[in-house]
Amino acid sequence: MKRILKYCLIAAFCSGVVYAQTAAQEPKVVLVIHGGAGTINKKSMTPEKEQRYKEALTLALKKGYEKIRAGESALDAVQAAVNVMEDSPLFNAGKGAVFTNEGKNELDASIMDGATLQAGAVAGVKNLKNPIDAARAVMEKSEHVMMVGRGAELFAMAQGCDTVPSSYFFTEERWQQLQRTKNKEEGKPAAYHVDPRSYLISGVTDADNKFGTVGAVALDKQGNLAAATSTGGMTNKRYGRVGDSPIIGAGTYCNNSTAGISCTGWGEYYIRAVAAHRVSTLMELKGLSVEEATKQVIAEIGQLGGEGGMIALDRNGKFAMEFNTSGMYRGTIDENGKVSVFIFKD
Repeated sequence: MKRILKYCLIAAFCSGVVYAQTAAQEPKVVLVIHGGAGTINKKSMTPEKEQRYKEALTLALKKGYEKIRAGESALDAVQAAVNVMEDSPLFNAGKGAVFTNEGKNELDASIMDGATLQAGAVAGVKNLKNPIDAARAVMEKSEHVMMVGRGAELFAMAQGCDTVPSSYFFTEERWQQLQRTKNKEEGKPAAYHVDPRSYLISGVTDADNKFGTVGAVALDKQGNLAAATSTGGMTNKRYGRVGDSPIIGAGTYCNNSTAGISCTGWGEYYIRAVAAHRVSTLMELKGLSVEEATKQVIAEIGQLGGEGGMIALDRNGKFAMEFNTSGMYRGTIDENGKVSVFIFKD
């Protein structure tokens, strides 16, 4: 028995040495982002539009990386990256938010600190330029986790968050998308029928009215993780509908002991699956890798009938960008500043 134990200890020691060498040789990924998953077809994406998306994703990655390189926190990095995507009309968050059935824009966001498990979220806000800033204010400057509607807006304004008139969120492409979606539901011919390749917002079909969302996960120099998610929700949504993005454990979750996760897709399924937290649980209790855990959760969502994707990053810099749609706007930047961005499945 002593001899067996001796061999086991030697094997464990050797295994640890190999792991340490491997980790030292592979640069840690410091930031991973997504700009939404859905039916993103190359045939409906012009080279100019594809380049525009890649430039926006690259800018988001670089802005987040600047924070980490300067020694700032993972929270600062994910907030900066999400801000860039919220300010772009290309993504369904902030400036590019989709319209509700009433022709309004209602935005949701959440953020979580992996070191402390503190979190903040806002839902159904209408005049906050960057909802992710408000979510962080809720986390750091209140005793609450989530605030909604006008109350969230008043609190955010008191904390210095930027406000804008409702006209700021208007984009012709999103407005036309709403009209087509409403006409389709009413059995009428689709209005505003134009070649989708001519849209500024291109490559995502009207079938993706349930999708969108942007998100980021980061690892900083102190070894801490953070995750953030922001969305304009679902095209033509009614009755104060809220999806998974502002719900901690569903659309966003982060724990230094496992991973930071941000989701995008049909929110109702992510809520039912408690998707982001399930990734963390599978890693903690079953010992799955971040890649194995995300693959399993996306498969489970698919079995329920849902579609979408997620990004995840663990404390060792291992990451996953998993989805069951034809595409997901996504990218990474490593500790050396190397940027990689992707759109389509292959």
